[in-house]
Amino acid sequence: MPDEISVDCVIEDDRWQAAGLEDLAALAVTAALDHHRLGGEVVVMGCDDARIAALNADFRGKPRATNVLSWPSVEHLPHDPGQAPEMPDEEELGDIAIAYDTCAAEAEDQGKPFDHHVQHLLVHATLHLLGYDHLNDPDAELMEATERAILSRLGIPDPYQEKDR
Repeated sequence: MPDEISVDCVIEDDRWQAAGLEDLAALAVTAALDHHRLGGEVVVMGCDDARIAALNADFRGKPRATNVLSWPSVEHLPHDPGQAPEMPDEEELGDIAIAYDTCAAEAEDQGKPFDHHVQHLLVHATLHLLGYDHLNDPDAELMEATERAILSRLGIPDPYQEKDR
């Protein structure tokens, strides 16, 4: 298993440069991989809604913007619902795309700091690269619990806790 963590950023939308995507991605991806005692390479692309909508259409058949997409480098083995997936033994773990417009709108709508929301989405996407999913309730509960544990190490409050407004 690889020991070192490498996070490469491709900035397609200059707003990500100003938002510090490289640092946010390094923090989030490293925290997710450290949590699993893994190393590996992840590429994060910061784009806009138009680009992610095109990617979502091409790869998922859903021609609309979304916040984040991920492409694992390996096909993950099935696992029992609610059980942790088998960790990949690959240097290259996969790619992530994250859309500025959607992330900013969601953070504002949810009353969360932008950088916290971005790190949450990047942790979420990294977990997808590792084989986590949320297609059923037990898997969703495991993934959310894992996200909470990783985000707490980053000093980010539970993103699933409803805020009183």
